[in-house]
Amino acid sequence: MKANVGSTDRSLRIVAGLIILSLYFFLGEGTRWLALIGLVPLVTGLVSWCPLYTLLGIRTCRAPSRQG
Repeated sequence: MKANVGSTDRSLRIVAGLIILSLYFFLGEGTRWLALIGLVPLVTGLVSWCPLYTLLGIRTCRAPSRQG
């Protein structure tokens, strides 16, 4: 699994994931489970890999430099 999420994208995903997860404490009983959607950007940010980016051929991180 090669990284396809760059540092800026990664930071934004982690922050967005934490914000969405924090909504769990503010939403009503019937809608709290929606806040768990925040796990998706949080996990993809932490592992620097997004399966949707792989399917679409998107890569926001720098290409590894060639040496040799």
